[in-house]
Amino acid sequence: MLQIKHKRTLLFAIISLVFLTSVKGQKREHYEFYKDFPVYADKLLGELTYPMAWGNNKETDFDKWKAKARDKVFECMMTPPPAAKSYDVKIVAEEKREGYVARKIEFNLSDFYSVSAYLLVPDGKGPFPAINLLHDHGAHLFIGKEKMIKPIAEDSVIVADAEQWCDKLYGGQFFGDYLAKHGYIVFCVDAPLWGERGRAEGVDRKKYDLIAGNMMMYGRNLCAFMTYDDIASTDFLATLNDVDTTKIGCVGFSMGAYRAWMLAALSDRIAACASVCWMVTTDVQMTWKYGRKENGGFANCIPGLRQYLDYPHIASMACPKPMLFINGLKDKLFPVPGVKKAYDIMHNVWNSHGAGDRLVTELRPITHSCGIEEQKSVLDFMDKYLK
Repeated sequence: MLQIKHKRTLLFAIISLVFLTSVKGQKREHYEFYKDFPVYADKLLGELTYPMAWGNNKETDFDKWKAKARDKVFECMMTPPPAAKSYDVKIVAEEKREGYVARKIEFNLSDFYSVSAYLLVPDGKGPFPAINLLHDHGAHLFIGKEKMIKPIAEDSVIVADAEQWCDKLYGGQFFGDYLAKHGYIVFCVDAPLWGERGRAEGVDRKKYDLIAGNMMMYGRNLCAFMTYDDIASTDFLATLNDVDTTKIGCVGFSMGAYRAWMLAALSDRIAACASVCWMVTTDVQMTWKYGRKENGGFANCIPGLRQYLDYPHIASMACPKPMLFINGLKDKLFPVPGVKKAYDIMHNVWNSHGAGDRLVTELRPITHSCGIEEQKSVLDFMDKYLK
């Protein structure tokens, strides 16, 4: 009897597989979506007038506009995680390196969760300028903070993975260690779903969007949690004794670059920002013309926000802070026309407030990467404004 039941189960599984295989790829004569876009995508773009953007909004006092624009961004980001009642910091591991000490710490980032982070502290007497260093996406979730800082007290698998990633995108130089050697306190924490904040079942990129959807059902936004965490981690960084709280910068590449200019726009603690390979306008990003679409999933998706502000409009809320943007002429993720358009929007804002020299935007003959030269440019920029 049991054998018959197993045979029936196997037969049902085979029939189901055949059915699903036959259904996949079937086409109907009429359709409403093409290449992952709605066929009315151009009409949707035509309705994005960005009424909250500086220059579009009726508010002419810049500080009042910034406050209103921030409130709108936070409104669209939905409910934040509750603030940590206490940080309860623990040093998990410590390692002396050339010119600085590397620590792995654990602390409460919110009242919902505690996290692991890397902290690099230069030799000598503080206080020191500090950098909140924000890691990339790369559709590679197994490591997060280890992409930016040489792993501390981790197993050989994590170390090897981090070194390969560093070679692939960072010219073989760990960005955080490079900054620490030049006198900066460097802090880096995993974003939600990366590194030690991943799934118990293991890494599965396809689950990212599903988990983001589940978060939405709770009335929370996974992308917003990432930004809320970046703000909270900057607040934590400012509590450390060796940190000069007037000289905290943020730096990131790719998704980390998005995180950096978002953080600079939304946190008054940030004094300077450098963003490598993440800036564009929606009308160029979300079209068939350039063969691109939003492949980051929900990593930069805040519901409703595009009805009010585009990416460069949000970044412009950081004006008149010093901001460095570097993008690649060979970067297939961000079409150059969209990058140029975004740069122009931001320059108009900085120039209109007599701060044009504090916004530096560059297009270099690079792919989607943050190599040795880009890291050197970021260091020089931070030295100019934080030292």
